[in-house]
Amino acid sequence: MNPLFQMLNSPNNAATQLLQKFQEFRKNFSGDPQAQVQQLLRSGRITQAQYNNAVQMAQQLQHLLK
Repeated sequence: MNPLFQMLNSPNNAATQLLQKFQEFRKNFSGDPQAQVQQLLRSGRITQAQYNNAVQMAQQLQHLLK
């Protein structure tokens, strides 16, 4: 088997671990994510720049998460 393929499929791979953690988070998440992020912005817990960055990242990742 290709060593690169083995590395990517390894349970110890950081990308694999991140994906697993995200899937767990997604399974346990409830509510409207956009509303929750907007609430963070209104409460001052995040800045407008952080909000804009989160929106941009969400748009970029949207096709991967469906």
